[in-house]
Amino acid sequence: MTIRVLVADDQSMVRAGFRMLLAGEPDIEVVAEASNGLEAIEKAERFHPTVVLMDIRMPELDGLEATRRILAADDTARILILTTFDLDEYVYEALRIGASGFVLKDDPPEQLLTAIRTVAGGEALLSPAITKRVIKQFTRIPRPTPPPELAQLTERELDVFRLIARGLSNAEIGRQLYISETTVKTHITHILQKLQLRDRVQAVVLAYQTGLVEPS
Repeated sequence: MTIRVLVADDQSMVRAGFRMLLAGEPDIEVVAEASNGLEAIEKAERFHPTVVLMDIRMPELDGLEATRRILAADDTARILILTTFDLDEYVYEALRIGASGFVLKDDPPEQLLTAIRTVAGGEALLSPAITKRVIKQFTRIPRPTPPPELAQLTERELDVFRLIARGLSNAEIGRQLYISETTVKTHITHILQKLQLRDRVQAVVLAYQTGLVEPS
């Protein structure tokens, strides 16, 4: 299946660079470009991309509000935020509203390609560098009351939940808990369903927000 990508960035050279990079991939197609948030919303509705590469700072409407509106119209949309290290507060907010992951604009090309494929496959993505900075942000905000749904998780599901929040892959979680990767996936599905979360990124947000996992 071809991964359909919408590139939203106000710099034409950045958009051209992404288009050139992705043009060489047989499983990825750039179906549209947008130069501002309003255009990104319109193009997302018209072209139904698999993944939206969304810049944060854009004219007319910023990437955060564009992300919010796209997800409100289609909660299956997968949005990968393009960011730089000085945007921590935006990173946190984008996570909270449902972005599926982040890539740094100066990441190596192979990391960007991996990120697009990961998000297109329904997984969420946080690079280690981004995760550390986002976790710092969690230590500065008031903690909400844990949702009552948290009490519905079994002990094993809580174990898996904590390891998700620490950034472990399914295979790593399986090795640590001595269970199969298939069993890990089943637990994650149950966790997301019980807590009404759309993906692993929102699970990480909730784990640190509620204090289930403490920043180390």
